[in-house]
Amino acid sequence: MSNGGIQYQIARLNIAEKLIALNVLVFLLDGLSKALMGHSLSVWFQLPKDFLEFIGQPWSLVTYSFFHAGFAHIFWNMIMLYFAGRIFLNLFDAKKFINVYFLGVIIGGLVFLLSYNVFPTLLHTNTALIGASAGVTAVLIFVCTYIPNQEVRVFFFNIKLWYVGAFFVLMDLIQIPYGGNIGGRLAHLGGAFLGYLYARQLFKGNDIGSGFTKLRDAIADLFKPREKKAPMKTVYKKNTAANSQADYDRQARQKKIDAILDKISKSGYESLSKEEKDFLFKAGKED
Repeated sequence: MSNGGIQYQIARLNIAEKLIALNVLVFLLDGLSKALMGHSLSVWFQLPKDFLEFIGQPWSLVTYSFFHAGFAHIFWNMIMLYFAGRIFLNLFDAKKFINVYFLGVIIGGLVFLLSYNVFPTLLHTNTALIGASAGVTAVLIFVCTYIPNQEVRVFFFNIKLWYVGAFFVLMDLIQIPYGGNIGGRLAHLGGAFLGYLYARQLFKGNDIGSGFTKLRDAIADLFKPREKKAPMKTVYKKNTAANSQADYDRQARQKKIDAILDKISKSGYESLSKEEKDFLFKAGKED
């Protein structure tokens, strides 16, 4: 496949699928590093439990989420991300998905750091945190909170989403007292809390990720090449009319999306008509 063909295929992926592809790529590169050099790349990107070590590599609060301990670890994380991501992107755009996912990663990482420094008895288990589980759990619990009564197919049964969310949270809570991956379990719960809080605040009209969006946009602007100002600008009436029509179409489309989301918040996802569900699905793909 040519470079143009690869770029086209990547462009067609939604944001959840792009994250999955990036995680898989990092996993393969990390495996190659172990085979060729005898050590993992994750040493420079994992989240250490010690605050002093963390200060030396603050980027690890995000980068730890791209590394996984083995095939089973990444496989189940990516499967869950794929299905939870599909539901999420039928409701909201890519920007909100990024907010929920990475804020879940960050909150999960902070819970891990705090727990290992506040509760010394936990220090004998994990030495560092890796894995996308906190971000994945945030997305899952978000959709389970936002449309709790929506049914999904699990094997041969239809199950309401809130049952699915409750199951995963309870599994983490139950396994904490028995040792093992305590740090990872606590990070999952941190992500779950973020997902729940984000969804509940959206019901009230508050987007708690708006500040995070502005921060990301500001960082992205630092790397954008500055455009040279043209000495003269000519405006044609034809273009103005076209722009006005485009703006009107965008506003009308957004009003329709807002009306559907308001209907979901009041009556649940299952109250939507087939036309409304199709419209949301197409809108999620376009964003």
